[in-house]
Amino acid sequence: MRIVPMLTAVVVTASLYMVIIERDKLMAFARGETAPEATEPVTEDTSAPSAAQGGDKRIGVVALRSQARTIGNAVILRGQTQAIRQVEVRAETTSTVISEPLRKGAAVKKGDLLCELDPGTRPATLLQAQAQLKEARINLTAASKLSEGGYASETRLAAAEAAERTAQAAVAAAEREIANLKITAPFDGLLESDTAELGSLLQPGSLCGTVIQLDTIKLVGYVPEAEVNKVTLGASAGAKLATGQQVQGKVTFLSRSADPQTRTFEVEITVPNPDLSIRDGQTADIAISSAGSLAHKLPQSALTLNNEGRLGVRVVGEDSTVEFFPVELLRDEADGVWLGGLPAEADIIVVGQDFVTEGVPVAATYREADQ
Repeated sequence: MRIVPMLTAVVVTASLYMVIIERDKLMAFARGETAPEATEPVTEDTSAPSAAQGGDKRIGVVALRSQARTIGNAVILRGQTQAIRQVEVRAETTSTVISEPLRKGAAVKKGDLLCELDPGTRPATLLQAQAQLKEARINLTAASKLSEGGYASETRLAAAEAAERTAQAAVAAAEREIANLKITAPFDGLLESDTAELGSLLQPGSLCGTVIQLDTIKLVGYVPEAEVNKVTLGASAGAKLATGQQVQGKVTFLSRSADPQTRTFEVEITVPNPDLSIRDGQTADIAISSAGSLAHKLPQSALTLNNEGRLGVRVVGEDSTVEFFPVELLRDEADGVWLGGLPAEADIIVVGQDFVTEGVPVAATYREADQ
């Protein structure tokens, strides 16, 4: 029988016993101290309330007493400026231009001559039509008198009346042709293009010039269908142009039909532009005011998610337990966010909201809104 392994096992067992079980005595012996006496076990006073009891075990949080306030909402769009009027003035007859062209950028008044066309034989045509009308009226007078005396049939009288009306139509057409020789500005504005060059041939539909009106201008944007009910006719609106200029106006048009591609609704805001500083086609960030709503202004850090992933805040309820309220983000500012969907008064948990869930009892410490 081997003695050495057995002795080794006994020594190792004794060493482990001293190190693990009698560690305190071993350390005291090493320091030259007397081993500490065993102390009497402490009996728990069952009469004292236990901290483990659920009713007294509350989690400390910091809450903010918040009062809802009325804020004005705004529908934010991106759009562009557009001239209140823009017309391509075109010819209605065929002829060559005999007037000097006006250059683009020139200011014009309503009725100003833009293009004058060569009359050609049109004055002679008018004289011929007038002569035929005079003849037709004489024939009609004679036929009428003969018919009254019974010397002319009703057929002859009807033919004379038809000839007189045909002559009247010919005169009106000749006069219209001569009037079309002078193409004028339809309203006060600016020329966006040069008028037709001297000697150029214009035919019906040929462009004489383009006139735009900018003393009043439109801001055109497109409202998403989720926010279209927030926009009303006559609502105040503002915009910031790409140049940094800020303008104010009112909503004058809201489409009743959505764009089939984007499912958005066109909206127009009319803005005064007496100095013509706003140009056609500038990019604009538009804000349209809508009816005010009650909202709470809270630090952005107060927002949290529930188990379903919904954005909201946790609130201290009447029985000092946690409640969760989903919220709607109405406005984002540098010092906080405006939230809708909460009661008029609420104790919002702003510190510790991520460590509690609904129904958990809390011990809330309150702070002022400006702290």
